[in-house]
Amino acid sequence: MDDQPNRTSQTYRLTTHNTPLSPKICRDTVAMLLTANSHRPDLTDTARTLVSEIVTNAVTHTGSPTIDLETVVLCDGVRVVVYDDHAAAEPLAALDVSRDSEHGRGLLLVQALADDWGVGPAARPRGAGKNVWFELR
Repeated sequence: MDDQPNRTSQTYRLTTHNTPLSPKICRDTVAMLLTANSHRPDLTDTARTLVSEIVTNAVTHTGSPTIDLETVVLCDGVRVVVYDDHAAAEPLAALDVSRDSEHGRGLLLVQALADDWGVGPAARPRGAGKNVWFELR
């Protein structure tokens, strides 16, 4: 019998109401999935941080009634995508943050810690939206 874990990707989806609890629900879900799939604790911790940042942005800056989380657990990492109803894909402007600003550093953190990340358009049941994603390996 082979004791090796399944080496194919596994995709999980979660929809939460857009509430202040959404970041915690999403980061705990991703952490649980990574732990259950025997990923390294440091990868899990980094994923928790980045999920919290991009879900918090969706909660804070969009009027989406729901936030959709897609987690693709890979054999060597994870890809996380957060979907919202805000059609403007302009969060890259948030990368110009002054040193004294109390907000706006979330995407800088994503940029610094993720192996890859981006923003793109997304079709949503209520119309156009966007997705913000990152990958860790």
